[in-house]
Amino acid sequence: MNIYSFTGRLARDSETRFTPGGMAICSFSVAVDYGFGENKGTNWLRCSLFGKRAEGQLPKYLVKGTQVAISGELRIREYDDKDGNKRTSVDVSVDKLDLIGGRNEPQGGGGYQQQGGGYQQGGQQQQGGGFPTHGGGQNKPAQQTKNDPFADSPAFNDVPVDDDIPF
Repeated sequence: MNIYSFTGRLARDSETRFTPGGMAICSFSVAVDYGFGENKGTNWLRCSLFGKRAEGQLPKYLVKGTQVAISGELRIREYDDKDGNKRTSVDVSVDKLDLIGGRNEPQGGGGYQQQGGGYQQGGQQQQGGGFPTHGGGQNKPAQQTKNDPFADSPAFNDVPVDDDIPF
């Protein structure tokens, strides 16, 4: 099974083109940071969406600086550049894409509200949408809410402890 999952920022705006057969292909590059300090570096990945997902609304949100989480099939491709030099490209055929942040925003502060979800293989949109919604063409700031999924759960200390071990 070949599944590669990563987060990063779009290095440039997405581009949509069509094959001679009419299938849409949306291409974009993602910068993925690794390491820290003197060992910090960046991997550049070429990503592609195919078919209806490349034709829909999602590509207009894939702009330079947007933070994304992606899962897809990793492919290593070798080719000759225009000068005849051998090059290697790391390509990802995107199965799932989530917009997880706005353009160059610090995580957790302001920006656009993401309701979760994303796009799965086959072009089906998950519940909650795969991209932020904007009303009337105006960008609305996200509301700061505290959602603790365990707020109503009993604490660990409330669980009775039984000294008898069942084995």
